[in-house]
Amino acid sequence: MMKRVISVLGSTGSIGTQSLDVIHACGMSVAALTTYRSVELLERQARRFHPTLVAAVDETAAADLKIRLADTGIRVLSGRESLTEAASLPQADTVITAVVGVAGLEPTLAAIDAKKRIALANKETLVCAGELVMRRAEEAGAEVIPVDSEHSAIFQCLQGNRRDEVKRLILTASGGPFFGKSKDELERVTPAQALKHPNWSMGAKVTIDSATLMNKGLEVMEAMRLYRMPLEKISVVIHRESIIHSLVEYCDGAQLAQLGTADMRLPIQYALSYPHRVTGPAEPLDLLSCPPLTFTPPDLETFPCLALAMEAANIGGTAPAVLNGANEVAVGLFLKGSIGFYDIPALVERALRELVPVPNPSLEEILEADRTARIIAMR
Repeated sequence: MMKRVISVLGSTGSIGTQSLDVIHACGMSVAALTTYRSVELLERQARRFHPTLVAAVDETAAADLKIRLADTGIRVLSGRESLTEAASLPQADTVITAVVGVAGLEPTLAAIDAKKRIALANKETLVCAGELVMRRAEEAGAEVIPVDSEHSAIFQCLQGNRRDEVKRLILTASGGPFFGKSKDELERVTPAQALKHPNWSMGAKVTIDSATLMNKGLEVMEAMRLYRMPLEKISVVIHRESIIHSLVEYCDGAQLAQLGTADMRLPIQYALSYPHRVTGPAEPLDLLSCPPLTFTPPDLETFPCLALAMEAANIGGTAPAVLNGANEVAVGLFLKGSIGFYDIPALVERALRELVPVPNPSLEEILEADRTARIIAMR
């Protein structure tokens, strides 16, 4: 297996820090590290991994970081354009896109244009501009390998099989912290309650999306782009134990599943080592200590965000970008305590109803749809 040299965009977040665990354990190298403003952690990472370049999007944080790393010779950049430079750095052959939100779109495109392998942990990139991104990757000859546990599972279950023999993709969902709750109970939940995920350790935004089931809706749209599958060939099932990470059903009725512990380092490692498998830091699954595996359908009435995402996926064009932009704003407002749990789907639905979708959008039209949806959600 080749020794990869990696740029980690969003290295101080949940996926970023776990990526560095994998990189260290597997003897890989780091070319660049970026953060928004987590200066102290990025300094520690830079001194440990000795990258060529580090960047902080926040200008004040970058100025502080430059002083902290003055003795190292490491280049320090600032601003959003620094993500694009880190993504296209000549020394790197692989880019982990672990930044949150639509901010990951343009750096991902830059990595594609530079013919990198993209270990994609930023689902918004494919949600908002999946057709454009995958077409650009095919034209450039760049690999896009999913890091989401569900999409890594599907990617693995597709290996060695014909795509035209796939009957459907089955995405598993934990159900989040509010599985089985009624609408009345969820009216009054707090951000602290919503952040208590039963199985996974994730960033705040993704954890809230898991609580609303929006996360699974975004993954449905990702699956449509990654695997060129129509919406009707993608199913969602609640699997509380998070042991089966997703399945592929074939035309003969066989279902292939990928099982593992609820540890994001597993899909991160596979994205970096593919097509090889190597020993890494994650603990293997012990089948003898597993609980019984359960499966239930999602409750679309109690968790309307999943239904809204399916609607946006069916509409296509800029509708997914509108849904995503409004959701990012709504989740941020909920985390601040400014709105309630059910205001999240209400704001998303308002943006979807007010904005007319643009079919076959350009990158500029996608970014404009995102911008306008955010304005509507803030009203």
